[in-house]
Amino acid sequence: MKVHKEGTGLLLSLFTIIFIVNVTLYHTVGKGGLFYTVAFFTSVFFLLVLNFFRSPFRRFPYDSEGLVIAPADGTIVAIEEVMENEILHRPCMQISIFMSVFNVHANWFPVNGTVKHVSHNNGRFMAAYLPKSSTENERSAVVITTRSGVEVLARQIAGAMARRIVTYAKPGEKCHVDEQMGFIKFGSRVDVYLPVGTEVLVEMDQKVTGNQTPIARLGKYNA
Repeated sequence: MKVHKEGTGLLLSLFTIIFIVNVTLYHTVGKGGLFYTVAFFTSVFFLLVLNFFRSPFRRFPYDSEGLVIAPADGTIVAIEEVMENEILHRPCMQISIFMSVFNVHANWFPVNGTVKHVSHNNGRFMAAYLPKSSTENERSAVVITTRSGVEVLARQIAGAMARRIVTYAKPGEKCHVDEQMGFIKFGSRVDVYLPVGTEVLVEMDQKVTGNQTPIARLGKYNA
């Protein structure tokens, strides 16, 4: 399994610290219960962080035109019509995916098109599954215009443990569902805002896979 570039530096630093701690402990107290306990827990911690930064190779296997593909691994925690007042300023269908620390945390573009808007807002770090996290937590927003002119908003939201959102999207660039939109470190959420009336293909509490699970289909009127 490939390690994501966002985790390379952290993992190297963490490995160095753990190595120094365990070698120092070995030379001061020798083999014994304390040494083996510390070695075990530091190794498990390193493996958990390594697992968090895994970066699987994925390609959507079918024609993605007209479909909205899950931008992240996780669980569907919201499907509702809302008023999006921050960027689009209109009623939208919101689909939200909550990522636990055990999910892959790379984010993919949900649709093919052109990046129209990218912005970042500082904010709080409430639990990402809470509804208020969409508007009060630290977040980055990416608006994509499809080839037929439909605007789709994808919002990366930091969670209680997340402290850094990375967004690769840049205004004016072409984007595709097989390309990564960004990365969020340690527990987070991604909201997708679609035209009202869009056919939703998922249900509450459903597990989805980024770049693999269709979550909605844009109808003929907005495809």
